[in-house]
Order: sequence, then C-alpha cells, then structure tokens
Amino acid sequence: MGLAIGITLAMVVAVLAAVVPVPYAILKPGPATDVLATHAGSDGKQVPRILIEGTPIYPTTGSLEFTTVRVTGGPGFPVNAWDLLYAWISPVEDVYPVDDLFPPQATQEQVAEENKAEMAGSQQEAAAVALRALGKDVRQVVVIRQVVAGAPSEGELKAGDILVSIGGSPATDSTAIRTAIQAVTPGDAVEVVVERSGSKVTTHPRTRKADDGRTVLGILLGADYKLPFAVTIDAGNVGGPSAGLMFALGIYDTLTEGSMTGGAIIAGTGTIDDAGKVGPIGGIAQKMVGARQSGATFFLAPADNCSEIVGREPGGLQIVKVATFEDARAAVTAIGAGTTSGLPHC
Repeated sequence: MGLAIGITLAMVVAVLAAVVPVPYAILKPGPATDVLATHAGSDGKQVPRILIEGTPIYPTTGSLEFTTVRVTGGPGFPVNAWDLLYAWISPVEDVYPVDDLFPPQATQEQVAEENKAEMAGSQQEAAAVALRALGKDVRQVVVIRQVVAGAPSEGELKAGDILVSIGGSPATDSTAIRTAIQAVTPGDAVEVVVERSGSKVTTHPRTRKADDGRTVLGILLGADYKLPFAVTIDAGNVGGPSAGLMFALGIYDTLTEGSMTGGAIIAGTGTIDDAGKVGPIGGIAQKMVGARQSGATFFLAPADNCSEIVGREPGGLQIVKVATFEDARAAVTAIGAGTTSGLPHC
C-alpha cells in the first residue's frame, strides 16, 4: 500500500510539474539573420533585406548578422517546472523572474506591439546614423508609433502620422509636444496637424485625464527621420531595438563601394541612438551562442555588456567591444582588411 501511495504521489507531482506554469522566463539562443542577404518577398521572389531606392547601391560580400534571443515564460508562453530545471542545468540558457523582463499584467498582444514599435524606431535611427556618416543631411521628426486602443484620439490620429503642430504650437520635439498637450483641458478637443502619406492633415482629437492628472491623447511617440531617399528593412518576425547597430552597418555597406567585411561572417548586437551611441541589450550570452552557430567568427558587442560576456564567450568567436557606430564601422573595416590584432575586446 505504501509503495502504491508513493508511486501515485510521484505521478501527481510529475503531472503538476508539467502543467502548472511557474513565474519565470527563460532566455535561449535564437537564430542570426544576415542584413546583407535577400529573402523571399510576398510574391515569392528574392528581395534584399535592406531595400534602398532612389540612390546608387553597391554589391558586397560576407555577412553582417543581427542576433536574437528566444524567450519563453513571458505573456502567452508559460513555462513549467521541467522547462525550468532544464534551463538551470543548460550552459546556454538563463532564467529570470518573469517580472524582470516583462511589465506586470502585460498581455501577449501588448508585448508584441511594443516590440514592433521598438523595431520600427531602431530601423529609422539606424538609417539616420548610417546616412549621416556618409555626409547626408537627415532631419529628425516626431512620429506616432501607436494609438492606444480605446484612446480618445482613436480614429483621428493614426500610427505613422508625423506630428507638425498641436494647438498651433510646432511639434518640434517630445518636450514641446507634452507642453502643448498639457495646455489643453482634459476632455476637450485640440487641433493637431500631422503629415500623413506626404500630405498635411488637420485633425481634432479629444483628450482625456490620465490617472496622474495629466492631459493625454493616448498615443505613443517615437523619433523618425526625413531621409533623402527610401530605406526599407525587413527583419522578419523579430521585434525590439537590439538590431539597430547591425542595420546601420548594413545600410552603410550597401551605400559604399566595395565590401566592408572582406567576405567575413560578422555578427553583433546593440541598440543605436540618434547620436550613434551603441547601447546594451539583454540576452548577450544567448546571442553569442546564436552567432557562433550561424558560422560567425567575429561578434560586435556593446561595451556596456562586457561584464556579462567575460567567461561566456563561445570558442571560435572573437568578441569586439564597440561603444559607437564609428567604433563598429572601424572594426568591420579592420576585419575586412585582415588587420584584427588591435581590435578592442571585453
């Protein structure tokens, strides 16, 4: 009888471990994607991942790959105790409390929308940084990334609108925009002029009072840029801002004669801001593994991630520390020329 009870309890525990979600998230290596390559478009034909129209482009060789992380345990993707046990003993996976990676109560849809908006912003900043490095004049504008569902401005304003003015005041930056909105009594409508599909449109969205007393329109803003020609990036089903550096390098290489990489497979990661500064990212250990699995022999890593890198570098992968776009451009050029002995590392 005792043995039967013990077996039954063990079976119950095993079943519970398999079906009961635990409040943790697991980071795993994800695939690397070459921004210089082509991919199948909606019509099945091969198109460049970085599509530049309206200016000369040049053929190149080698690979510039952005790296990714697979995350399980976030909203919509629960993990169980067995997943957690495997991750704890895996040398290439990391475990975090789920609240360390996702806002409390966030839904799967909200996370996806935020990642999509961050990806769009990173692509625009990458294009601006690369074009400025080539001496092009690129002006920054403020764009609506998202109109929050149920917001009073829904139906009047649209994602992709470029803000021109609010209440008659120029929408030159986020500070000017906040000031103009706060001058409106919550619940009142305000005249908002936007640029939409190349034309100026006058709208009159209503405002509302936020929980903290501020007047809001219910929109999420981001930096965008007036580019001298069209730059379109297809990153596939990937979100977030961490591919910004590799996008900027890919755009720069596509617009310059010759091959920066010299045929090498170079992977990397890092956000990029308007000034060309490379910012830290999450999951650096998993991204290095993904880079090596893709065949990369060099990995561009944000300087601010160095403390997480030392001791976890995959064999055969040389880590190159970068803090700015110019650092990264110089590193890729050196790799392409075969002069790698002086490259900085963590």
